[in-house]
Amino acid sequence: MSQKQQLLKQYFGYDQFRPAQEEIIDQIVQGRDVSAIMPTSAGKSLCYQIPALMLSGITIVVSPLISLMQDQVSALLEMGIPALLINSSLSAEDYRAAIWRLHQGDVKLLYVAPERLLNDYFIQTLQQLPVSLVAVDEAHCISQWGNDFRPAYQSISTFLDYLPNRPVVAAFTATATPRVRKDISLQLGLINVHEIVTGFDRPNLYFAVEEPKDKWLRLLELVDQNEASIIYCSTRKDVDKLFEKLSQKGYSVGAYHAGLPIEERARTQEDFLFDRLNIIVATNAFGMGIDKPNVRQVIHYSMPKDIESYYQEAGRAGRDGETAKCTLFYNGRDIMTNLFFLEKGNDPVGKEKLNEMIDYCRTITCLRHFMLDYFGQEEVPLRCEHCSNCTENISLVDVTIDAQKIISCIIRMNERFGVTRIIEVLRGSKNKEVIQLKLDQLSTYGILSEHSEKTLRNYIGALVADRYLQVTGSEYPVIKITPKGKRAIKQRSPIQIKRTIALTLKQPDPIKRKKRDNDLPYDQVLFERLRGLRLNLASQHGVPPFVIFSDASLRDMCRYLPISDEEFLEISGVGLKKLESYGDNFLSMIRDYKEEQGDVEE
Repeated sequence: MSQKQQLLKQYFGYDQFRPAQEEIIDQIVQGRDVSAIMPTSAGKSLCYQIPALMLSGITIVVSPLISLMQDQVSALLEMGIPALLINSSLSAEDYRAAIWRLHQGDVKLLYVAPERLLNDYFIQTLQQLPVSLVAVDEAHCISQWGNDFRPAYQSISTFLDYLPNRPVVAAFTATATPRVRKDISLQLGLINVHEIVTGFDRPNLYFAVEEPKDKWLRLLELVDQNEASIIYCSTRKDVDKLFEKLSQKGYSVGAYHAGLPIEERARTQEDFLFDRLNIIVATNAFGMGIDKPNVRQVIHYSMPKDIESYYQEAGRAGRDGETAKCTLFYNGRDIMTNLFFLEKGNDPVGKEKLNEMIDYCRTITCLRHFMLDYFGQEEVPLRCEHCSNCTENISLVDVTIDAQKIISCIIRMNERFGVTRIIEVLRGSKNKEVIQLKLDQLSTYGILSEHSEKTLRNYIGALVADRYLQVTGSEYPVIKITPKGKRAIKQRSPIQIKRTIALTLKQPDPIKRKKRDNDLPYDQVLFERLRGLRLNLASQHGVPPFVIFSDASLRDMCRYLPISDEEFLEISGVGLKKLESYGDNFLSMIRDYKEEQGDVEE
């Protein structure tokens, strides 16, 4: 057994590496810079944690959020790996103690935020220490083309220049287009870089796009009180409203957005990580620091502004590798509101990204194919059979006649009004302002009176999404006709919109994938008992439950019922340190349970 395989088993409790992990580890240990693009849950952290144990000096891990680093350091310490986090929350005494530990050679992995690399005293400290590896996590933050650009990341290359000997540099991210990947290498000054793109696919995630008639009612159909879920909203107002409504219905729910006190946000995040809350309603302020592996569902209540943000936020589901669902709600109002604010802010790049997001919502092709193609992944199957467009009854509905009437009405209104006024004219409203403006005298007045306001609003939203109409205006949104819309009227081109005929309600998602251990049945009664034991131990040790053991490890215990140290070490995720720390507790509970069931050998 090689050294890296011994370390994998001893500390992490795994028998085999995942795809690309060995290749990345070997390149780093051989002294070569690496740029690795790997999907969330593919095991990026292990790709620099194993080399850190193999190399003689210190590994510096640059990461964007304190909470993310705290979780990783806690997990490493639980495995018996000497790790340290230095951040602004340390007291002067704790900071001096941390520096002393570094000088004593008592640390293998040092976690810091990029801003720390701008500190002169910190730089002087590191100049005196052997730095073997600098691992840059969430490396897309270094690129202005990324969706989470963070200027301090650009200090990393300067920091490297200050070190007496340049260490190996390894950059890791889950979401990066070809343009961003190129920028990462350039900004970090990677030398003779070995780029590995394992793909962006998360096979365990089921992607769904829905245009519900009532978002709130559909949300209630989807959320499960007993499953960890994140609900993303685009505004603080929506977060507060949904939180209030879910609380009134008795859900174990918390709210998170930048307008809440920092102490309240920290408490909510901790309660979610420690399984004291099952549901979080949040804006995108609930960000990259959330490394909770057993999130079973992410719901976007509003349409995000770009695909990178959506994929990153949706990717917080199923980090343990088990099946999870990602559902995106959208409607015409979302589209028009976002387009108006982008138009008002004169942001052509943002508008381009939003149009790509709209295309994702409107496509009738495989959602996974659309997304992976966007990120530049080659040889993407045309169908995944694991998204709503592949498994639901999606069709295009011909709305040519109604669309022509809508566009004609806008022309006759001289392209001067917003959606509400257009709908009033189409439905033949007796509104005082409609009469005063003499809009009731137009030939299109009342031409679509048989349709509800909601239907017409959805039609106009669909025509905006498909670029027949556009939203403009500096003070309030005005609907105008695009060249495409004018051509459609002139040439009488057919106009179709996407419609989902059947939605899956409270039914198991159709999952067509290779059978694996995670799919095997397990004892759910014992599972709940082990979860309770894990929660108690987590409280005693002051760490999130998943740091003790993942849900996947607990399920394996329930499948194979180990009662000896040797059998316990065969469970995925159980290493020697975890056996030493928790083996007696879990083995005792499993033995007692087997005895209750009359399943203990004499």
